[in-house]
Amino acid sequence: MSEHAPVIIDVAGLSLSDDDRRRLAHPLVGGMILFGRNWQDREQLADLCAEVKAVRGDLLVSVDHEGGRVQRFRTGGFTHLPPMRRFGELWMKDAKGGEGSGAMRAMAAATAAGYVLGAELRACGVDFSFTPVLDLDFGASSVIGDRSFHRDPRVASMLARSLMHGLLQAGVANCGKHFPGHGYVRADSHLEIPVDDRSLKAILQDDAIPYEWLGNVLTSVMPAHVIYRKVDPRPAGFSPKWLGEILRERLQFQGAIFSDDLSMAGARKIEGRDVSYTEAAVVALNAGCDMLLLCNESVNSEGGRAIDELLDGLEAALERGEWQASEASEQRRLALLPSGPAITWDALMTEPRYMRALQLLP
Repeated sequence: MSEHAPVIIDVAGLSLSDDDRRRLAHPLVGGMILFGRNWQDREQLADLCAEVKAVRGDLLVSVDHEGGRVQRFRTGGFTHLPPMRRFGELWMKDAKGGEGSGAMRAMAAATAAGYVLGAELRACGVDFSFTPVLDLDFGASSVIGDRSFHRDPRVASMLARSLMHGLLQAGVANCGKHFPGHGYVRADSHLEIPVDDRSLKAILQDDAIPYEWLGNVLTSVMPAHVIYRKVDPRPAGFSPKWLGEILRERLQFQGAIFSDDLSMAGARKIEGRDVSYTEAAVVALNAGCDMLLLCNESVNSEGGRAIDELLDGLEAALERGEWQASEASEQRRLALLPSGPAITWDALMTEPRYMRALQLLP
């Protein structure tokens, strides 16, 4: 059996069912992603995370927790973090400190946000958040919108680096998304497959620059379910050209690559053909993804049957030699687990760094 555990799954409720435990114990499962439905209060969340770790201690407990409208936990003392655009706006406002003072304030505030975000999650047992968004704000994408720091890749890169520094102080890894850029297209890849008709040169000189500049501090990347027609007929997350030739070889990215959610409409068609979850997963792995996200399938009417079908299908495909287990991929997954002990919630509430970080938030 594989020693590569690429699949990240979700669970339906506030605690684990027997089916959840069975799936999390599967050797191809490497982690779990949390949603708002998994939240009641901090104590319950901590208990749920402890239940997951009791199944297997190296499972990565993850969540989409960016700030703004993408923040799964908002009550029980969790800080309401601003959307990333707020930091970009702060950058542009120089005050009495003179030229560049807005940039310095914005970077300090972004670092504070990263620390608050990471420390609060870890105090509840969550390991990892899929943040920051590196997409540029072209004013076109409703699904990205104020999740983006700025239109200028230099500003976006510096603010993302600051946020990642704050996460690192809390012992939390990061995930730049959505490579090479989702901000230019209008369509929502949850619902359809967006197409970007720009040239490779145009994308590399603009959207993809943050991935080049931040390559040595990004611990993971999530590609976009977007087709860049002049580069490859496949969406970036299924493209060996984007993931292998461009991200790994040209940009020299060394961290983990996650597929975006395989249940999204943007993942269900490859080169015009409808594909199953297993087919999509095999294509993503062979394109260069280390890990695969399958979200919100535990709550469908069939009790999570799609998760079981994916795990069975991937196992069979591995035995047939349709994809190869990768020790390097597994090492990249394990590297995303937190570094250092977590601070308890009660201790965090009086910790000087945390209290100062709250003051710096815009």
